[in-house]
Amino acid sequence: MPDETLEQSGLGNEVRRKHDEFLFPSVINYYEEPLALEAGAGLRVRDTDGKEYLDFFGGILTVSIGHCDPRVTEPLKAQIDRLGHVSTLYPTIPIVELAERLARITPGNLKKTFFTNSGTEADETAVTLAQVYTGAQEVIALRHGYSGRSILAQSLTAHASWRAVPTQIAAIKHAMSPYCYRCPLGLSYPSCEVKCATDIEELIQTTTTGKVAGFLAEPIQGVGGFVTPPPEYFQIAVDIVRKHGGIFICDEVQTGLGRLGGKMFGIEHWGVEPEVMTMAKGVANGMPMGVTIATPEVADAFKALTLSTFGGNPMSCVAAEATLDVIEAENLPANCEEQGARLRAGLEELQRRFPKTIGDVRGKGLMQAIELVADETAGDRTPNAAAAARLMEETKKRGLLLGKGGLYGNVMRIAPPMTVGASEVGEALELTGEAFAAMGDG
Repeated sequence: MPDETLEQSGLGNEVRRKHDEFLFPSVINYYEEPLALEAGAGLRVRDTDGKEYLDFFGGILTVSIGHCDPRVTEPLKAQIDRLGHVSTLYPTIPIVELAERLARITPGNLKKTFFTNSGTEADETAVTLAQVYTGAQEVIALRHGYSGRSILAQSLTAHASWRAVPTQIAAIKHAMSPYCYRCPLGLSYPSCEVKCATDIEELIQTTTTGKVAGFLAEPIQGVGGFVTPPPEYFQIAVDIVRKHGGIFICDEVQTGLGRLGGKMFGIEHWGVEPEVMTMAKGVANGMPMGVTIATPEVADAFKALTLSTFGGNPMSCVAAEATLDVIEAENLPANCEEQGARLRAGLEELQRRFPKTIGDVRGKGLMQAIELVADETAGDRTPNAAAAARLMEETKKRGLLLGKGGLYGNVMRIAPPMTVGASEVGEALELTGEAFAAMGDG
């Protein structure tokens, strides 16, 4: 972080006041007194009062290689002086080079890309592709899933609090989430025989025309609270969907680019190759970028004219190329595996120290979660949103930023930039432990 001191007393209050006055009230902020951030470098950010924080949420898993990394910002500066915007009506060097690279690093036969600005747009494009390719309309999504803020994306999303209006797209059907800690069937893995997956057969037979366009799912459900499926889940679910004519759309908006450790994309941990994959967030280290990549057969089925005014703009493409350079050159998937194991071990130690409040620890790589409950030691798994809110405040006091999510608001989401080292993981665990200790285990 820069060393310069700030003499900005009261600036944070003014920023918060203007936010309240001029932005939609539905634009949520973390914390009782929201943080007004003004600078960042690497794994740390600074607020307008000069206080520094260790960022272990990375702009919702978006700052994949750290804040303001010069390996991304310098190519961006050069690109804006060369060519800033032309729309997809004209091919450019950055857009074709990025598309070629994505074809190389994605699994299976994924090859052809359409660029947009966000995960919402990427998922919408994917659903359209599935419908056009199959000729069917109905799409299977998952409870606890999140796909964005458009009308279609809200319909795909299965969180009441993220829906501004009733479901508008009747062709979307929601299967049970593979949420083992809160199994919707009251079963336990592995004796459950993964019935949350096999039930998709009956879902299709009873709530659809029997022929579906596709199945859209995140390898690990992000907003849902980092819900992590059992190893067999995707093979079972995708096989059923394909039997009924559908394709698999893998939403890698939060799980992609090595974050789960050891492999470049999350779904590779489950051994299934999608016909369509979407990504956004961390692909360009914070620059607007949505990606929908498909097999040639599926992509070629889209015959209508289409374009994106800002999708695939030269600056976002250059940022994505630079980000991927770092991910590959530094083998960040391996770092995610190593530091993720260190983080997971530390969180499990916290669970042993605070067994009443911490009900579950789950995730993969640098996408880890702890779920807070009323009293795990007494078998009371009532979601403890109050404890999550207090933990957020206690970690903030100590200079650590975590994420929060889950349907009940009781899950801490922990996902630092993928460049994190052992010292920062240790620091975050120590601060989290201090925060829990301040709360007590009751």
